[in-house]
Amino acid sequence: MTLGFAPPTAASLRSSSESANRLARILEPAEWAAAGIPLLRNPREVVSGLHSRHTPTPSTAVLAILDHEERLAASASFVRRPSPADGWEFRNALLAHLRRVIPHDLRRRSPVRTAVLLYSREGDERWTEEDGAWMWGLRDACTLHGLRCGAYITLTRGGWQVLGEGRGGRRPSSDSLPLPLGEGPGELDRLSPRTASGATEPLRRAAAR
Repeated sequence: MTLGFAPPTAASLRSSSESANRLARILEPAEWAAAGIPLLRNPREVVSGLHSRHTPTPSTAVLAILDHEERLAASASFVRRPSPADGWEFRNALLAHLRRVIPHDLRRRSPVRTAVLLYSREGDERWTEEDGAWMWGLRDACTLHGLRCGAYITLTRGGWQVLGEGRGGRRPSSDSLPLPLGEGPGELDRLSPRTASGATEPLRRAAAR
C-alpha cells in the first residue's frame, strides 16, 4: 500500500488559477484611497438623485456620468448576474453601458467628465471583495472610455456609504421609497442630463433587468 498525495487535476489547477486572477482584479480600500479619486461636493444629493431615477434594488448597479460642475450628463442601471465577483466582468458590463449612453472622451488630453458608481447590495457598509471588484472594474472602464474615475458608493439597508471616504447617511437606503424627482434635497434631482453641446435632452437610461 502506497501513501502520498494525489497530484492536482487539471480542473483543480484551472480553478485555482481563475481564483487567483479574480483576486488580482480587486482593489483594497487603501489602494482606492491612494488612487486620488475626486471627492463629491455633495454625495447626498448625488445618491438621492440616482435613487429617485433608478430605484435600485439589491444587486443593481447605477452608473452616473457627471460633468465638471457635478451635473448629471447620463446614467444607466443594470442588475448584476449571479456569478463570482470578477473585476474584469464588471469592467466589461460598465463599459458596455457607458458606450450606450455617452460618447467616449479618449481624444481629450485629460478627462472632463467623471463616472460614479452606486451599487445596491445586501450586508452592511463594510468593504467586501465584491466591492473591490467593482472598484477595479470602474477604474478600468473609465480609463478605456476617457473618463475620470469617481466615487464608489454602496447602498444597503442601513443607508449609503462612499467607500474610501468615510462619508455616508441613513437615507436613502435599499429599503426606502424613492422621492419623486424634484422633491429631493439637491440640484441633481431637478436637472435633466445634458449633451456635449450643452442642450438638455430626456434622460437616457440603459437598464437590463
